[in-house]
Amino acid sequence: MANPNGEQPILIGVIGGSGLYHMDNLHFIKHVNPETPWGHPSAPITIAALPSGVQVAFLARHGSGHAISPSVVPARANIAALKSLGVRAILAFSAVGSLREEISPGSFVLPTQIIDRTKGIRPASFFEGLSVVAHAAFGDPFSHKLVQWLEGRVRKVLEEDGKGVKLFTDKTIVCMEGPQFSTRAESIMYRQWGGDLINMSVLPEAKLAREAEISYALIATATDYDAWRPHSDAVTAAEVLKTLQANADTSRLVAAAILEGLHSTVSDDGGNHGSVSGDGEDLFLEEVGSMKFSIMPRSVKQKPEDRKRLAGRRSMRCLCMCYRVSAAGTRPLLTNTDVVLIGLRYANDIVHI
Repeated sequence: MANPNGEQPILIGVIGGSGLYHMDNLHFIKHVNPETPWGHPSAPITIAALPSGVQVAFLARHGSGHAISPSVVPARANIAALKSLGVRAILAFSAVGSLREEISPGSFVLPTQIIDRTKGIRPASFFEGLSVVAHAAFGDPFSHKLVQWLEGRVRKVLEEDGKGVKLFTDKTIVCMEGPQFSTRAESIMYRQWGGDLINMSVLPEAKLAREAEISYALIATATDYDAWRPHSDAVTAAEVLKTLQANADTSRLVAAAILEGLHSTVSDDGGNHGSVSGDGEDLFLEEVGSMKFSIMPRSVKQKPEDRKRLAGRRSMRCLCMCYRVSAAGTRPLLTNTDVVLIGLRYANDIVHI
């Protein structure tokens, strides 16, 4: 369904990590480079069509040619730019180190938990530095229903590919600051904490997706064993590169096989926002509305310019949902009929834009 401007909404965003800088089997349409209040995304976003004609957005997390280090990825601009296109679900890919013997290089993993070992260098909230205070719920950092939806489908693709790639689920990923790899002591400590994987990219990306009420899941691809194995060499960039390309090829295969179904699942069915076609569940019950009670009550110290910054421009719809009021109440739409700050649109007694 086109929005009032005649544009087809882009419901699915794919974020590619190390080695995954483009998608195959998609028809290129155009590049877009939205300007957000937090700057431009890592690289121009590729809008491409699936065989059915529906459009998806692809963003290279580290920029064209992998020119951006994990600590300085413009994550706020990346998520805000995808939100401005209408994206409701993000499928992110990332190369990871394995902290478990059974998760061998080449394995795919759908993690469900995160341990944050970043060091405060990366802006981790859209509200950071502003006079509007928000506390997003993040107990389950990945979208549970989206991960469940992905599990069977990703496993099926890997089995049909016939290369013996294994899929692991319900794992914990440690996000470290980098750009250096772990010391052996750190790697052993992460295992003792319950970590199964380690990378440098899942945060603040997952936190920002939650603040933007976008469903988010990570497909992690193991490239190495980090540094915890006592009789093995510690991870090096050269070792990572050995499996990076094979993992990227398999990631493209997985994405090509599941994006069509994912778009069908997250698209409107008869005009009902977020309803599911065929699965009987709503992937967005978890995320849409999750910021409802996250904003602190209105204060005289909330600056109008900060609220305006978060709301974005009407033409951009950055971090905003648009709405219309009917007898059934307020229903979020992918239109720019009106603009309200995500999280503040629920309670008239909190704030008015």
